[in-house]
Parts: sequence; C-alpha cells; structure tokens
Amino acid sequence: QVQLVESGGGLVQPGGSLRLSCAASGNGFAFTAMGWYRQAPGKQRELVATDTSAGRTNYVDSVKGRFTISRDNAKNTVYLQMNSLKPEDTAAYYCNVKAFRLGFLYEYWGQGTQVTVSS
Repeated sequence: QVQLVESGGGLVQPGGSLRLSCAASGNGFAFTAMGWYRQAPGKQRELVATDTSAGRTNYVDSVKGRFTISRDNAKNTVYLQMNSLKPEDTAAYYCNVKAFRLGFLYEYWGQGTQVTVSS
C-alpha cells in the first residue's frame, strides 16, 4: 500500500501564499505522475497541477502563472507553491499519485488539506 501525507493548508488573505506538500511512501512502488486536485463546496473535483516522472507539468488555466508544482524524487514528495491566492482558490486540495508495482499501475489520493483564502 501507498501512504500519502499532506501538509501546508490553512487560512490566508487574498494575495498571500501557501505551499502544500505531499510525501508518498510504499515498499516496492515506483511513483510516476504526482499532482494536485481541488474540490470546492458544491463543485466537482478538478485538476490543479500535475508533474509526470519525466518532469512535464500541466496546470489548469485558472492557476497558470500563480501556482508552481515541483517534486523531490529522492523524497517522493510533491509540492504546490501557491502565490497570489484568490478567494476562488478556496477548496480542499488533494494529492494524487500514480505508482507502478509488479507491472500494475495504481492510483492513490491523499486525505485532503483545506485552503481558505479570505480577508
């Protein structure tokens, strides 16, 4: 099994910054794509940013230029640096990890961390 430990959410004023972290662990797993999704109340979960194992990144249009995804492969950790936060960024943020083991691809979700942008 893979365990994901998220941290870094909280309350921030508009224009502020937060950094989310997600550390993955699991014996025998090779982590491939790692990313972040978010879900606001009454809305569907949406992709925020992903980072493939080859280093390609992808962002939803609404966060381009403000959010940066990065990863430390030695620590199996993915980060989301969020700058210039807006009230519409308020949501529960979920880490998403895809991992190979014995020829099979698995997908795992973190427990979620709340980000609230409000004055």
